Amino acid sequence: MERADIVIVGTGHGGAQAAIALRQNGFAGSIAMIGRDSEPPYERPPLSKEYLAGEKPFERICIRPPQFWADKDIALRLRTAVVAVDAAAHEIVLSDESRVGYGQLIWAAGGDPRRLSCPGADLAGVHSVRTRADVDRMVAELDGGARRAVVVGGGYIGLEAAAVLRKLGCEVTLVEALPRVLARVAGEELSRFYEGEHRAHGVDIRLEAAVDRIEGDGERVTGVGLGSGEVIPADLVVVGIGIVPSVGPLIAAGAAGANGVDVDEFCRTSLDDIYAIGDCAAHANPYADGAVIRLESVQNANDMATTAAKSICGNPQPYKAVPWFWSNQYDLRLQTVGLSIDHDETVLRGDPAERKFSIVYLKEGRVIALDCVNATKDYAQGRKLVEAGTKPEREALADPEISLKALV
Repeated sequence: MERADIVIVGTGHGGAQAAIALRQNGFAGSIAMIGRDSEPPYERPPLSKEYLAGEKPFERICIRPPQFWADKDIALRLRTAVVAVDAAAHEIVLSDESRVGYGQLIWAAGGDPRRLSCPGADLAGVHSVRTRADVDRMVAELDGGARRAVVVGGGYIGLEAAAVLRKLGCEVTLVEALPRVLARVAGEELSRFYEGEHRAHGVDIRLEAAVDRIEGDGERVTGVGLGSGEVIPADLVVVGIGIVPSVGPLIAAGAAGANGVDVDEFCRTSLDDIYAIGDCAAHANPYADGAVIRLESVQNANDMATTAAKSICGNPQPYKAVPWFWSNQYDLRLQTVGLSIDHDETVLRGDPAERKFSIVYLKEGRVIALDCVNATKDYAQGRKLVEAGTKPEREALADPEISLKALV
């Protein structure tokens, strides 16, 4: 039976960074990375942006050159799923029924795209955006003449895909079940701004619209049926409605967790010698007032990976990283720092009409997050306000002539 001192399940940002951080922190034992993807580790955010648009070839989104992993003596086993964990025996079971032993296990499996549950959801032409293969299939259909696109979901993935599809000349309709886009991650001001931008670029946005069915010709999608009875013609459908954490084998093995798998401040699960990091790891976050949450971001995956690696290498340091996110749509760069969960007030800094502004989120007077649109200086300086939990004067916050650095 194969065995490695450290087995990492998942080859995305978290898994790759865990392997890198282990070597950087002096770990000299054997490391094996196991993942379902067919490619060595690569960046996921560009998939719905530059890679879909054809602006970046695959080689430019690789986390490291393919030879790097061999040079660092990190074994890669691709196209392989982990179907079970035997925590007592310190073994994992693979999809081919073989077993791999581990000294310590880092679970970085991320999540699977949430699928539509309506009739027709499995028709050809219905896509998720999670892997290179997903986007390559979309690109092939676009190259084959697909021009009528329906995007289901008004989160970042959906909006980014809509922006790229418009740029590629597609007729785009975006369907969102909630009353506004970005409803789960941002305040109403930012939502309305992005709705206006997308409409100005020709995207037909349908809010409070439920997808009832996907229509097809028996094989391929031909339209998206709404609860209202309307059918939107479609050659291609992009579904961006979140992910389902990939933690089934861990939960079945006895790990604590509900929405993902629970980890402590060192990214340890309730099972001995098993860590979990990234999208699937539920943790008490200090920037959410200690609420147990999952964060789906590259920042979280990378920082948790480093936390786990340092703990394994005998230098435990609790995870306290400030959350941050970004999104590129058209010529707009959105940068977010902090978590706006449960904010009770917002302050607008700058003018959205000028397409350069920030929204500052407050809770009981303290700054908990900022959304910065084409305002990189606010983003960089606002981070200090979030870290310090500063309670600045509203008038000063709202004045773009006053540096945020002066308010710390």
